[in-house]
Amino acid sequence: MNKAILYSYWRSSCSWRVRIALNLKEIPYEIKPINIVKPDGEQHTNEFRKINPMSKVPALHIDNQTLIESMSILQYLEETRPQNALMPKTPTEKARVREICEIIISGIQPLQNVGLKSHIGDENWLNWTQLWINKGFTALEKILSTTSNNYCVGDNITLADCCLIPQVFNANTYKVNVNSYPNIVKINQNLENHPAFKDTHPFNQLDCPKSEKL
Repeated sequence: MNKAILYSYWRSSCSWRVRIALNLKEIPYEIKPINIVKPDGEQHTNEFRKINPMSKVPALHIDNQTLIESMSILQYLEETRPQNALMPKTPTEKARVREICEIIISGIQPLQNVGLKSHIGDENWLNWTQLWINKGFTALEKILSTTSNNYCVGDNITLADCCLIPQVFNANTYKVNVNSYPNIVKINQNLENHPAFKDTHPFNQLDCPKSEKL
């Protein structure tokens, strides 16, 4: 079987979610870095638009097809590769995982995406990102107080954890006081040295500039 190809950017939390899931499920893949922050970013080339019409990462070529949007990719991997399951078995727990993922992928990450910076303005950017991360984390903390143990939902790693840990990285990048959210901090600490999360960390990506790792 040919390796899957993941079109990824080192700092992209959406890409990181998919890297984590691929590693947890032990799916062979190679990364094709796409630099999305250059003035003429590679995501805007005609070549990449053929891969992802939204001109974003990630995109995953697998099973002779190319998939876009991180949550759709994660669900596809879960449905086609049942090994090392990333969804719980009961309907209620599945719903909780989806709630956590949805808050992150719809209610937090898009609102602090660097693509908005030119519209918000440099002088307002930090306050804007902190506002929406704190709003989302406040909701997550309340949910996690009833669902989490070692991880977001009980003691098994799920898609919720794949989404949460990259968002904690974003929160730290934007100087959010994550210590205000003890359940989030606990889960992040429990997973930060897990091989699937550590190996896929932005600072461990080949396209991460050395200056960022200092």
